[in-house]
Amino acid sequence: MDSITQALLGASVQASLLGRWQGRKSLLYGAMLGTLPDLDVLIDFGDAVANTTYHRGFSHSLFVLSVLAVALAWLIRRIRPHPDYSGMRLFLTLWLVLITHVTLDAFTSYGTQLLWPLTSAPIAWSSVFIIDPLYSVPLLLAVLAGAIAGFRGRAVRWTTAALILSTLYLGFTLTGKQMAERRVEAVLTRNDLQAQQLYSTPTPFNSLLWRVILVDGEDYYETLVGWFDTAPPELVRLPRNEGLATVLADSPQHERLQWFTGGVMRYDVIDDLLLVTDLRLGMTGFHPFRFALAERVADDWRLIDHVERLPSERGDMDRLRQIWQRIWQQQPGLPLAEWASALEHR
Repeated sequence: MDSITQALLGASVQASLLGRWQGRKSLLYGAMLGTLPDLDVLIDFGDAVANTTYHRGFSHSLFVLSVLAVALAWLIRRIRPHPDYSGMRLFLTLWLVLITHVTLDAFTSYGTQLLWPLTSAPIAWSSVFIIDPLYSVPLLLAVLAGAIAGFRGRAVRWTTAALILSTLYLGFTLTGKQMAERRVEAVLTRNDLQAQQLYSTPTPFNSLLWRVILVDGEDYYETLVGWFDTAPPELVRLPRNEGLATVLADSPQHERLQWFTGGVMRYDVIDDLLLVTDLRLGMTGFHPFRFALAERVADDWRLIDHVERLPSERGDMDRLRQIWQRIWQQQPGLPLAEWASALEHR
């Protein structure tokens, strides 16, 4: 999730558990600790692919953060012990601030290496867009109320209530994901179609309209499924060009991206560059993670050693308006093929 939401989450957790003793300072302490795992973005792991795929690695490990919570609780009790709450309550607070950060990240499409140093693929439940106001606003209101009024009496319940509401919202997003996948699977069954892989994720800034990707060898399909749809989803066939992946057989960056994305990628040749796009994040035709992994020299391909991330567009307000209208009305549909054609150009 975005850093502001993570700070709000950390502040809410700490205020709920220690606000009656720490007062408004609990918001500051929780916000600072709640953003700590994301400081790994300051580390240069070598190139753009490494920086992308090693982010949310060791700093988001349940094992590492549990040890860190123990160390911080011991250090704080040594330096500034508080007589009114136990060391166990302090540890539980610090642990929850850290663990809720990485657990929330796992609800997004990016993927989080919760089990590092185990080499399992990143965990990505992909039920929440990286910025979702419906999740963040309750936390924001509770933090603002606590910052203004303090945490005397029952005021600490504001942050607790916000946490409960936001957590229930996460459950709603998982229900939406299941709804979208079931409707697409019904279309596949009805038309006797099969796909190598099905991936679903919410469209930008909401959880009412879902984007579903079906990987099928040289092609992939995209469709949109909304809570208010009355007709079956329409599959849009798009070129994936998987055959180009043979050029990258010896590319460590490509191998890393395969592990990171689970293979939900697209390949394009543009200006003698072989581009690989992570299709999971962003919106159709507008994906933040795109890399040139090889270049064509004469009649041969040469792998690029130091890979850079290509600049990407985020779309515009007109497309956001169209997405918003699509939430409520299934027709007219969004021009997914037209938007995806942007990937054929740099």
